[in-house]
Amino acid sequence: MKPFGYLRARTTDEAVSAMTRHPGAVFLGGGTNLIDLMKLGVATPDLLVDVRGLPLDQVADTSDGGLRIGATVRNSDLAAHHAVRTRYPALSQALLSGASGQLRNTATTGGNLLQRTRCPYFQDVSKPCNKRVPGTGCPAREGTHRDLAVIGHSEACVATHPSDMAVALAALDATVQLYGPDGERSVPVTDFHRLPGDTPDRDTVIRPGELITEVLLPPRPEGAVSVYRKARDRASYAFALASVAAVVTARDGRIEHAALAFGGIAHRPWRARAAEEVLRGATATDDTFTRAVDAELAAARPLRDNAFKVELARSLAVDALAALTARN
Repeated sequence: MKPFGYLRARTTDEAVSAMTRHPGAVFLGGGTNLIDLMKLGVATPDLLVDVRGLPLDQVADTSDGGLRIGATVRNSDLAAHHAVRTRYPALSQALLSGASGQLRNTATTGGNLLQRTRCPYFQDVSKPCNKRVPGTGCPAREGTHRDLAVIGHSEACVATHPSDMAVALAALDATVQLYGPDGERSVPVTDFHRLPGDTPDRDTVIRPGELITEVLLPPRPEGAVSVYRKARDRASYAFALASVAAVVTARDGRIEHAALAFGGIAHRPWRARAAEEVLRGATATDDTFTRAVDAELAAARPLRDNAFKVELARSLAVDALAALTARN
């Protein structure tokens, strides 16, 4: 076992200061991913800065009708919150489709966003992995990649981001609030996670020492409905082979607003901008939905064993769009 220090932060300033003083430090929230990685030898922090005691565990309305979600709010509490269930059902559904009840009772909002890939090569320290040790290669490309990326990947990495919650937040146009050595800043969820490129070891745009303090949801568009759909190998406690979050406003059979995000197919939650362009102002028909999704997935580049994920993502998205527009 590698020894490490422990600090229970009393304020956000103390937490950020500790990270600045100790380059080998990491924040500890629920620990549901971090502790696993420490057991595997993938994560070897010198110091754990425990942020669970910080006043970041509240869900509250914003003045403009949106929602403010603290970084240490538990996934189970967020999924059950009345405002989330009634105004942002896709988020509640995404949270409930992830992990197990026990883990949702521990996992936090900030930690969910920062969880790392479950690529088997990343989690096995006896194997090379560019994400874990830059420059060592990506054996997944020619090896076991059935569960990995079909779009947005690079020669350096084909890992996927595992979060369900982040996919819903991407479709809902959420914003991540950060606090670090240089003060506060806001980053749209759609820009928070990175594509791998030549530096797959960097999952997000978060800067050294920065702490996620909250996630902001904008007001729900008038008349908008949302849903989250997920396909996986078993009914529970499994990561997505493909998933989709959709937010739609339709009137008189025509789509006024559409936001679509895919999970399980890329290094980050994949916001489907090309599909949204086709959908906006179009007639709500299965043909429209198929054309829109195909416009997005035309950029897919599946590997030897995961081409099925493209059709799976297409089917999930068309089904979700049809279900939402049938309500209008």
